[in-house]
Amino acid sequence: MNNSSSILVTGSAGFIGFHLAKRLLDEGFQVIGIDSLNDYYDVSLKEARNNILERQKNYHFYKESLENYASIKSIFEKNRPKIVVNLAAQAGVRYSLTNPHAYTSANVTGFLNILESCKDFDIDHLLYASSSSVYGANTSMPFSVNQNVDHPLSLYAATKKSNELMAHTYASSFGLPVTGLRFFTVYGPWGRPDMALFLFTKAILNQESIDVFNYGKMKRDFTYVKDIIEGIYRLIAHPPKKRDDWDSMHPNPAFSFAPYQLFNIGSNNPVELMEYISAIEKKLGKKAIINFQPLQIGDVPETFADISSLAELTDFRPQTNIDDGVSDFVEWYREFYQV
Repeated sequence: MNNSSSILVTGSAGFIGFHLAKRLLDEGFQVIGIDSLNDYYDVSLKEARNNILERQKNYHFYKESLENYASIKSIFEKNRPKIVVNLAAQAGVRYSLTNPHAYTSANVTGFLNILESCKDFDIDHLLYASSSSVYGANTSMPFSVNQNVDHPLSLYAATKKSNELMAHTYASSFGLPVTGLRFFTVYGPWGRPDMALFLFTKAILNQESIDVFNYGKMKRDFTYVKDIIEGIYRLIAHPPKKRDDWDSMHPNPAFSFAPYQLFNIGSNNPVELMEYISAIEKKLGKKAIINFQPLQIGDVPETFADISSLAELTDFRPQTNIDDGVSDFVEWYREFYQV
């Protein structure tokens, strides 16, 4: 992969965006970062991530919202990136129950502005974040990109499914090469404060109770953030091409007659939530005070990623185990918050 080209990363001060931008900079790429630095969670954490990136001369940052089409188009025009990785989004399943408009604004309108800009400026490859939440009410395990995903359980999931549909439209209408990335429960250093690992670690250290939903009978395909980044990095070099083997009589959702493809990026190893909590307890040397709760609206009891297509194309399978990943997070948390 030629590192002389510029790569634009939206959500560059976010959890995954920060790690990807840092990897790309370490590999010698020019990185254009866009992030609104909104207050969905602690802005100082986003600023701390961004400050690390801004120490590198090849990083050029724009504080901007994807909903501002004129500004986004101007950034494309000025920087002329050849590759775009869209990671900016309004995240969170439960938040979508009470703040629905934030999701249609950021995840639908914002993504449309990215698609339009990619079309107008002849982008070689657009990769964008989807989510394992699109599998919704599916119970056939492991979740495969070859399955239909027409029964979302949250508005967040519905907006991510809409991103996949919108991307296909631009691939088929304008020949824009697009790759959708369905992430599975990402965790690790610099993680979001609204995610389980952060919430559990903070509460256990403060001897506060933690809410454990579905009475602890949850399984998640926890995926270490650096494994997510490795998957994205390898896929950048594989823009999709039109497929002659796509059968319109038996359409496969994973690819198309257009330059369009979907991949799961997960650990391919679902772990029980109580095992995850045990790993945190072990690293902290403290026991959790658990408040068991029923399954929440929008949640699914289990996720499990089929990553065979990712492995076949990139020769990569995530390797980080839960104990090592949790340990890395806890060490970061203690250092960052001086606990």
